[in-house]
Amino acid sequence: MSDAEAKRLAHSEYWDDRYAEVGSDRRVHEWFRSFNDLEPVFDRHLFQVRGPETAPKILHLGSGDSRQTIPQDFWRKGYKDQLCVDFSSVVVETMSKRESETEGINWKQADVREMDLIPSESVDIAFDKGTLDAMIHGSPWDPPDDVLDNTGRYIREVFRVLKSDAFFIYITYRQPHFIKPLLGCGGVDWDIQVDILGGVDGSFDYYGFVLKKLSPPFAASTERETQKLDSG
Repeated sequence: MSDAEAKRLAHSEYWDDRYAEVGSDRRVHEWFRSFNDLEPVFDRHLFQVRGPETAPKILHLGSGDSRQTIPQDFWRKGYKDQLCVDFSSVVVETMSKRESETEGINWKQADVREMDLIPSESVDIAFDKGTLDAMIHGSPWDPPDDVLDNTGRYIREVFRVLKSDAFFIYITYRQPHFIKPLLGCGGVDWDIQVDILGGVDGSFDYYGFVLKKLSPPFAASTERETQKLDSG
C-alpha cells in the first residue's frame, strides 16, 4: 500500500465507500486477529481482573465489520454492557441491523478523535484492534504532522472517557519503540505493559499493549505546585 493510500485510511469517506461496495450481507475483512487468537491476552488482562460479574462498560473503538466480532465473543462470556463506535455511517447502520437482537451491544456513529457522545470517566475497558494503526503512515522515525495530530487527539479522547482505574487494550503489528511515543502524547499518563504475541502460520509477531490510566498529569502537576506554595 502506498503512503497516499495509507493516508486515506484515516478518513470516514474511504471506509463508507469500502463498506458500501461489499454490501450489507458481506464483510470487508477481519482486521488483524480473531477472538481465538487474542483470547490469551483477554484472559490475562480482562477476564481474570474484570470479570463479567463486575459489569464493566466496554468501549470498542473503530469496530468495523469484523467476521468474528470481539463484541459477540465478549457477550458470550457474559459482558452485557458494550458500546461499539465507528466513524463510518454505513458500517454502523449495517452492524446495528445485524446485531439488533443482541441486547447489551450498542452501535453508535462517532469519530474516535472526538467522542462527544461519551461522558468523561464513564468507560472501564477500551479496546482497539487496528484503529490507531489506520491513522499511521509515512516514516515511523519521523511521523508526519497529520499522524501526530490524529493519533494525539485519539489517545487523549480514550484517556478522557476512561475511569480512573480503567485500562485500554490495543493490538498492533507495529513495533513498540515506534508506537510508545504516540501512545504517550501530551495530556495523558499511562502505565504501559506490552505482551509479545506470537505470529500464526509463520506470520510476524504482533503486540498487545495494556495501558492503565494513571492520575491526570495536569491535575497532579497542579497539586504539586499547590503544595509548594503552601509550604513556602
